[in-house]
Amino acid sequence: MTNWIDISTSQHQLKLFNGSQLLKTYPIGVGKMLTPTPTGTYTIINKHPNPGGPFGVLWMGLSAPHYGIHGTDNPSSIGHYVSHGCIRMYNHDVLELSSMVSIGTGVLIRK
Repeated sequence: MTNWIDISTSQHQLKLFNGSQLLKTYPIGVGKMLTPTPTGTYTIINKHPNPGGPFGVLWMGLSAPHYGIHGTDNPSSIGHYVSHGCIRMYNHDVLELSSMVSIGTGVLIRK
């Protein structure tokens, strides 16, 4: 079985699965009304440590251009509709998640 990610924008949750087994649930921040997080099925296409700016300690780019899963320099934004469409995580959470997924990992984003 391979790991994959399920993101619920309405529940502000990112869940990591191995096959059908839930491994971990993380709180997230997602896109605001004018810049919503895109729904659909994507893959992780790259990882960049220390991207700088508001992206926290790590950026994982998605196959949806300009969107990614990343850390944040504003931890109080987690659990809210705050981003320009990206998925924000606490820095320690995004580092943990990154250690458990590889480039090519599937990401399902839904409401």
